[in-house]
Amino acid sequence: MRIILSRKGFDSGSGGYPSPTFPDGSMVSMPIPYERSPVRYSDLRWRGRDLGELVERLTRGKVLRTDWAHLDPDLRPEMRPRGAGWRPALGQLKSAQGHLARNGVCAGDLFLFWGLFRRFDDERGWVGPRQHVIWGWLQIAEVVPVDRKLRTALANGDWQWAADHPHAEFDPDPTNTLYVAAGELQLLDGLGRGLPGAGVFDFDSPGRQLTAAGASAPGTWSLPLWFLPGQRRPLTYHANPLRWTVDGERVLLRAASRGQEFVLDAAEYPDATAWAAGLLESRGTG
Repeated sequence: MRIILSRKGFDSGSGGYPSPTFPDGSMVSMPIPYERSPVRYSDLRWRGRDLGELVERLTRGKVLRTDWAHLDPDLRPEMRPRGAGWRPALGQLKSAQGHLARNGVCAGDLFLFWGLFRRFDDERGWVGPRQHVIWGWLQIAEVVPVDRKLRTALANGDWQWAADHPHAEFDPDPTNTLYVAAGELQLLDGLGRGLPGAGVFDFDSPGRQLTAAGASAPGTWSLPLWFLPGQRRPLTYHANPLRWTVDGERVLLRAASRGQEFVLDAAEYPDATAWAAGLLESRGTG
């Protein structure tokens, strides 16, 4: 199995702000603006809140409720009305898809989605440091080329649940690919049994924070020591040994600013699957 640390949601380049963590610990990854998306922010709901109203508050009106929202990965069934048979899915294309393909990403592999978050108080606004946090997951059941398979299925009346996925709206592109979620998580040795194949973390947890405590920038990560590559293939985009610094029982990583998808081959890192399962099993509620 491969684990893909996948950068998604608002950041300084897309949206211009972090995604919010609220005083009660609840958190939501904000989909980035994209004018060719089929839904607006005002079409989306999160924990009873109108995402259109929320995005205007978070961005001080720089992103409007009437703007188009790129809901991808699309993981929350409750965010908007769904067609029969809807399944969580992620779309990818161009260089990012090429990176996934070159690294053999396929059915059974696990995306862990992370993004930039910061505490937001409805009265005080943004407070505290910006941090990289893992906020969702998707285990792949099917890898679907959009041009060669999805469009044909839609034309034949099949896969209608995917008709309004953003990647179904794109112009023809041979790299355009949809990763469709498994119904139930299936990891080695039964780890994570009973969990859905895709989902989100509704509440913050220190265990899912990637940014090192006290770091001056969110891209300084603190990871379990077993992430240190040694003679193994490293997390992709992180081959330079100067990026890695042992810090007691942890390792600090200066995370690459380029690249959306960082791939780790769990076959070379025996602790990786149990680590990922532990993250998913600590979903928390509130």
